[in-house]
Amino acid sequence: MMVAMIRTHLVPCSLARAEADALNRESARIYTAALVEHYRVYRHTGHWLTASGLEHLCDAYDRDVPRLLHAHSVDAAQQGFVKACHTARACRTLGLGTHYPYHHKRWRTTIWKATGLRRLSVAGDGDTLVLARARGREPIRLSLPQALCSVPTIREVRLVWDRVAQRYTWHVVVEDGRAPPSALGTNCMAVDLGEIHPATLSDGQQALVISARALRANQQYTQKRLAQLRRRQDAKVKGSRRWRRLQRRKQRFLAKQKRRARDIEHKVSRAVVDCAVERQVGTLAIGDVRDVADGKRLDAQAQQKISTWAHGRLRTFITYKAEAEGIAVVLVDERYTSQTCPQCGQRHKPAGRTYRCPDCGFCAHRDVVGAANILSRHLHGELGQIRPPPRARETYRHPYGKLSFRTGKRSRLDTAQVA
Repeated sequence: MMVAMIRTHLVPCSLARAEADALNRESARIYTAALVEHYRVYRHTGHWLTASGLEHLCDAYDRDVPRLLHAHSVDAAQQGFVKACHTARACRTLGLGTHYPYHHKRWRTTIWKATGLRRLSVAGDGDTLVLARARGREPIRLSLPQALCSVPTIREVRLVWDRVAQRYTWHVVVEDGRAPPSALGTNCMAVDLGEIHPATLSDGQQALVISARALRANQQYTQKRLAQLRRRQDAKVKGSRRWRRLQRRKQRFLAKQKRRARDIEHKVSRAVVDCAVERQVGTLAIGDVRDVADGKRLDAQAQQKISTWAHGRLRTFITYKAEAEGIAVVLVDERYTSQTCPQCGQRHKPAGRTYRCPDCGFCAHRDVVGAANILSRHLHGELGQIRPPPRARETYRHPYGKLSFRTGKRSRLDTAQVA
């Protein structure tokens, strides 16, 4: 049974900087107190506290401390440490060398759960959201934009610091109350994720290559600029005024580059889902590349490309956008899909973007071959059962329009036929 979609809306924050800082500092203090008490008990008794036991212990120690946050906002900060422990345990189960959380925090996002929220409808002024604080303290009032006034359920609100814009923003998590529609068709389409071309799609009849070189250029510039800042920072005394200034500059730069990458990845995922809707796809088979770097020793340049490839985030964007359109998403093993010839079945590692089989002479786009083989493995359980479409049916699409130097604006999606 499919449930209503959950969205996060960003709303400008009008709180005074000092007031917002105090809230996030208090959340960090509560999180750190939970961390310290948990490890103290474990060190002395060997007992790993449960979530409820940790909350009761921390509440008992903070009984005489003046409260600033609502009781359930305090619970959210304490539960943040428990969730981090669960994540670390799951990663260690998979064989990853992940540490349990041990850093003391100075700042942490403050979260208001649904039980700490109250909505007021003011005639002519829209809705106002009241965020409760500790008993005896004035609540915070947040004017909701018109787009959120008709939303039936607000799940939580977060006070988030934007490193790039250097200001606070409200993140309002809502449930729109509308179940996703049923898929328009029963066709199946495969998606081959790549480091050069973020996504290549094929349904056996046509192929679409999503070309976003700006994403790769953004990653390369990030590494180049980051290396320059690190060299300058290494020449300073760690902890000095100039070292801290470079540290802040590095953090702002990384936050800006992350936002740029996320913007392009959102456009890529939207182009993928729009193509699936246009082709009346009911199931989207995505190549599973989560273990692409496991057990491999690559040269420095190749290792950097793999480490900066955010395939997990792109897969997440595609998944939730597809589910919003009623399209099911499945993961398919992508091993040898770009190396197996779909005509003769021989395995050959291609060089460049064109796949040429030395045995039968078959020639096609490397990523299109990978997408066709992913579709073949999903539908038939083996590779080579679906031929890639002819090159005349291959299409390149940029997820964003070309920049017009005359108007300074971008045009619509640019689609050009491949010769």
